[in-house]
Amino acid sequence: MLSDVEAKELLSFLTLNTRPDVKGQATEYILGLSGNRDGCRYLQSKPDFLKALVTLTTDPSIAIVKDCYHSLINLSADETMHQPLVKDADFLPMLFKNLLDPEFMFADRICTILTNLSRHVKTCKEVFKAMQEQEIGLTQIVEIFCTEGYNKQVSLHYLGPLLSNLTQLPETRHFILDRERCVVQRLLPYIQYEASTIRRGGVIGTLRNCCFDHAHHEWLLSDAVDILPFLLLPLAGPEELSDEENEGLPVDLQYLPEDKKREEDPDIRKMLIETMILLTATQVGRQFLKAKNAYAIMREFHNWEKEPHVAAACEKFIQVLIGDEPEPGMENLLEVEIPEDVEVKLKDMDAKEQEQLEKDQEDLLNPDKPQQCAGIVRMM
Repeated sequence: MLSDVEAKELLSFLTLNTRPDVKGQATEYILGLSGNRDGCRYLQSKPDFLKALVTLTTDPSIAIVKDCYHSLINLSADETMHQPLVKDADFLPMLFKNLLDPEFMFADRICTILTNLSRHVKTCKEVFKAMQEQEIGLTQIVEIFCTEGYNKQVSLHYLGPLLSNLTQLPETRHFILDRERCVVQRLLPYIQYEASTIRRGGVIGTLRNCCFDHAHHEWLLSDAVDILPFLLLPLAGPEELSDEENEGLPVDLQYLPEDKKREEDPDIRKMLIETMILLTATQVGRQFLKAKNAYAIMREFHNWEKEPHVAAACEKFIQVLIGDEPEPGMENLLEVEIPEDVEVKLKDMDAKEQEQLEKDQEDLLNPDKPQQCAGIVRMM
C-alpha cells in the first residue's frame, strides 16, 4: 500500500480544483483500491479519502463522478466500511438529496449504495434515521419506486432491495402494512415485473419480511389484498389439473395456458415459498391456503423444480399443507416458545441440511462425479 508521503500526495489530487487529467488518474487509482479487500481495509483507515470521494461526486467531470460512485459502491459492499461511511455527516444526506432528483444520472448507483449499507440492522437503522432527518418519508420512496419513468435516465430497480432491507425495521413494516395507505396493493403487481429480476426480488423480499408480523395475515389473505394468487402464480406451470383441482384454486390460477412459464430465478422462487410458509404459521393462514388448494400447484412445482435448495423449501411447505393441525395452544407457530436444547438441535439439523444441499448442488454442477444413492421422497 501507499506510504504516508504517497498517500498525502494522492489526497492532494482528490480536490475539485485539481486539473481534470490528474484528478482522473487519482480517482482511477482509488477505484482500483476499492475493488479488493486489502484496498478497502486501507481506505477504512484513511477517512480523508472517503471525504474526498464524497466531495468529488459533485465534480463537473462525468467520468470522475462515475469513478467516485463506483468506488463508493465497492466500499459499501464491504461490511467493515459501513460505519465509516454512515458516520460521515455529509454522505447519507447527499445520497438522499440526489436520489430524489428526477434528472440525476447516477441515481441507480445511489440505490445500490443504500441497498448495500442497509443489509445489516445496525446500519439499516442509520440509513432510516438519515431519511427522517432529511424529511424523506417512506411515502416518497414508494412513490418513486411505483412511478414508471420518474427518472428517465435510470431504472431505479434497486429501490426494491432497499425497501426489502428497510423492512427489517418494525417502523417500515408498520408503514407498508398500514391498511389505509394501500402500499402492499401497489407493490403486488411487481411480483411479475418481467423487466427486472432485481425489482421482482426486492418486492418479494419486502412482502416476506412483512409476513413476520402475523397479526396482518388474515388481512393479507382477504379480498382487500388477495396476496395468495400473486405468490402462487409465478410458481404455477402449464401442467393440466383435474376440473375438481382447478375449481378449488383462486380464479387467476384456474385452467392456465399450455405456454405458462414459471419464475426463472431460483432465489425468487424460494422467497415466494418462504413467504407462504410464513402465512401458514397462523391457523387462519393454514386453513386458507389448504382451502384454496395451494397443494395442487406446489405438487406440480415440486415435480418440476431442479434446484435442491428450492425443492427443500417446497417440501417443507407441502408438509404444512398436508399435515395435521398443531396441538391446542400452538396454533400460532410464530409465538411458540422453543426450549433452548431443542433450538440447538434444530439449528444443528438446519446446518446439516444446508451442507447436504450444497453437496447436492455440487453434484448437479459436476455430473461426471461418481454419485451416491440417497433416499427419495415421493410426493403424489
